[in-house]
Amino acid sequence: MGSARKANVAAYQNVAIEGSVATADPHGLVQMLLDATIERINAARTCIEEGDRARKAKLLHSCVTLIAELRGSLDLIRGGELAQNLSDLYDYIARRLLTANVRDDVAALTESLSLLGEIRSAWVAIGPQVRSAGALR
Repeated sequence: MGSARKANVAAYQNVAIEGSVATADPHGLVQMLLDATIERINAARTCIEEGDRARKAKLLHSCVTLIAELRGSLDLIRGGELAQNLSDLYDYIARRLLTANVRDDVAALTESLSLLGEIRSAWVAIGPQVRSAGALR
């Protein structure tokens, strides 16, 4: 694919993402953050396998930033112990991603993917209840 075509595809994807973000409810935004993080971790794993250290570092830096956004979205006062446990888990995942970046540690990426997959599954499962209750407004 030519560089002009790649730029056009990237621009289209950015517009689509911006539109999704603008219309998503808070529950949907968190799901988008989780999905983006999982997608980037998978891409970083491919970079490790292919020896593309620069792209891997950029992707994992982005993942750590997304994890920080997820942590920042937690209401530790109203969420109590559950929110604190999730905050601690996000912190652990961020540290594992940093380890994966420094050591090209595929196992750390696999562990992070597993943990994020469990969080995402639970998040998706509660979506209908949260939306019908209007709890995230």
